[in-house]
Amino acid sequence: MLRPEDFLGLWRLERIIDDRLSGMAGRFEGTARLVPQGDGLLYREEGMLRLGEGTPLVAHRSYLWRWEGDAVAVSFTDGRPFHRFRPAGIAAGTDHPCGADLYRVLYDFAAFPRWTAQWDVAGPRKAYRMVSVYGPP
Repeated sequence: MLRPEDFLGLWRLERIIDDRLSGMAGRFEGTARLVPQGDGLLYREEGMLRLGEGTPLVAHRSYLWRWEGDAVAVSFTDGRPFHRFRPAGIAAGTDHPCGADLYRVLYDFAAFPRWTAQWDVAGPRKAYRMVSVYGPP
């Protein structure tokens, strides 16, 4: 079972986005940094996002990670809950409904410190998969 200190610091982050509705692919390249904040960790990613043949854009987002027993509770920075996951092996996180859309995640920590998060998103106007690969810088 991984602990908070295992995630501290800077991570290289590459993300592939496959939008099945538009047929467009995207790619994010950047970093994720986890630092102590309160009783958990602040996760912040930043980098360049390119959708299709479009101009690359600066992109960033942040979440709060808090350990609750053997699970990590992830919330948005305003405190709203996002999902939970168990940081060990291959583990499905809890689903996150958002209006008519459903976000489903599968984490893979089997080759830590290389790890992945695969998000499948479905809804009336959404059908895409994002695969994020994290590793040492």
